[in-house]
Amino acid sequence: MTIQTYLLLSAIVFILGVIGVLTRRNAIIVFMSIELMLNSVNLSLVAFSAYLGDARGQMLVFFVMTVAAAEAAVGLAVIIALFRNKQTVNLDEINILKW
Repeated sequence: MTIQTYLLLSAIVFILGVIGVLTRRNAIIVFMSIELMLNSVNLSLVAFSAYLGDARGQMLVFFVMTVAAAEAAVGLAVIIALFRNKQTVNLDEINILKW
């Protein structure tokens, strides 16, 4: 497979993530869409790293995956806390940052 194939797949996954963030109002779906976008960037990093024959991009992916795991834990904790307080995960109904 060529690098163009990987980059095309990465672009498609990133676009799906952006569409999910912009169109959905469920906090869990938005959170999963953000994770899709992060994983598409990881795929691009790995593709360029393999194409250039340099392992630095693949090492960077491990750091990004570590940050993504921490973000997933904190994000899910925030979503659970919002659900406990508001009884909904619909982003239009959650207005705790408004005056």
